[in-house]
Amino acid sequence: MDIKGLDYNTQREKLIMPEYGREIQKMVDFACTLPTKEERLKCAEAIIHLMETKNPQLRDNADYKQALWDHLYLMSHRELDIDWPFDVSEADKILSKPNPMKPSKEQLRLRHYGKLVSNLFEKLKTMPAGEERDALTYYTANQMKRNLSIWGHGSMDDEKVANDLAHFTDGIIQLDLQSFKFEKVTTTDDSKRTKKKK
Repeated sequence: MDIKGLDYNTQREKLIMPEYGREIQKMVDFACTLPTKEERLKCAEAIIHLMETKNPQLRDNADYKQALWDHLYLMSHRELDIDWPFDVSEADKILSKPNPMKPSKEQLRLRHYGKLVSNLFEKLKTMPAGEERDALTYYTANQMKRNLSIWGHGSMDDEKVANDLAHFTDGIIQLDLQSFKFEKVTTTDDSKRTKKKK
């Protein structure tokens, strides 16, 4: 949308350090155009003082002055020609982003059950047969069914729970669906709830 006379931030150049705002960015751009090094340095020092007031939490760091000069260097598109009072050679590290972490295959397989249920599978694998393991099996199976109802878009198949429980415990836990009784899981239907409010 282009309305004459209106100036939108979406149409402007993207800010390198948005926390300082567009006005300080304009000051940095102006400082780059000054004719002498002395004038540029004096202007840069004034800008640093303003940046310090705009971002006061930086003062909590021991090397906050270094950080401010690094930010100024980056905001100037590395073009501000002054005698830098701090070494800004490593300033580019600020803008570097870490590589995204890839989820493990285990996380992808168990995403709908969650970390808690995954931990329960590991616990069940190491427990000796008995009442304690039977009780934990009961709670785990019911939690799996609840998680399936929430994250499986209403799918709560008892057979799926039994198969998954056997699979993820390496066949140690086998549910007998003829005798095992699941707790009743109620699903909330959002469409009914919104109709009642009207």
